[in-house]
Amino acid sequence: MKSFEYVIKDELGIHARPAGMLVKEAKKYSSQVCINNGTKKTDATKLMAVMGMAVKCGDAVTVTVEGEDEELALEGIRNFFETNL
Repeated sequence: MKSFEYVIKDELGIHARPAGMLVKEAKKYSSQVCINNGTKKTDATKLMAVMGMAVKCGDAVTVTVEGEDEELALEGIRNFFETNL
């Protein structure tokens, strides 16, 4: 299992557009990608669950990746967060 922590910089947090993009990115990998904001933990491939976390700008999230392509998935998801959130 690999993980990283990220502080959300997007002024709107993880709202509909980036949540949809995140789900698409997470579905590219066979590894399970989870997001934890300290109070809720969810599968990053479930759009409504990701949006339901209500992550705001300045919130820290921990992303965990576990599976056969976890190295590739970790880099892809980390790059997504740095570029879009």
